[in-house]
Amino acid sequence: MARLSQVFAPKDREFFDLFEEAAANMLRAADLLDQMLRSYPERADLARDILICEQEGDRITHDTIQRLNSTFVTPIDREDILALASGLDDIVDFTEEVADYLGLYKIEAPMEQAQRLAEILTQACRQVHEAMPRMRGFKDVSHYTGEIHRLENDGDRVTREAVASLFDTGIDPMVVIRWKDIFERLEEAIDATEQVANVLSNIVVKNS
Repeated sequence: MARLSQVFAPKDREFFDLFEEAAANMLRAADLLDQMLRSYPERADLARDILICEQEGDRITHDTIQRLNSTFVTPIDREDILALASGLDDIVDFTEEVADYLGLYKIEAPMEQAQRLAEILTQACRQVHEAMPRMRGFKDVSHYTGEIHRLENDGDRVTREAVASLFDTGIDPMVVIRWKDIFERLEEAIDATEQVANVLSNIVVKNS
């Protein structure tokens, strides 16, 4: 039997449009950071484009919350809408912080582990982006969420190796502090994709 919320859900299902818009924006931000780190400092200018993605993410989140406050019957539970909107926004926020830190800390050249983490982040964001349209029909997303969990584990391993390497090679303590901040933000961005994956899984289970 169909859930009441599904029976009375708006035909245009605007929440799903907003989620897909947010996911596309999130993937763009991650891809820009990946490009930035692969060609740093030559592509340091991409930080500006990533900041625009962060501002766009805030707008989409604001639009989602505004729509939530003006909608009586929602296609999925209200707390899931908030969790998904804020989770997608967190990914973009952490991504933008990494780009910002590269400039603030006057990083001269990227560490290889940072490039690997940016690549993992982009791959995880791509899985979120590809899973998002399946929300409209509450279709199985386990293929995508499983891949995100695998990537998150890879990210944890690379982060541990990266932080260990900072204390291994006699690097200047100030450089250690700066890179540790950058690695932690990259890890937080990847962790945020796993949190979104968990929200997506819960939505499908509750509504299928």
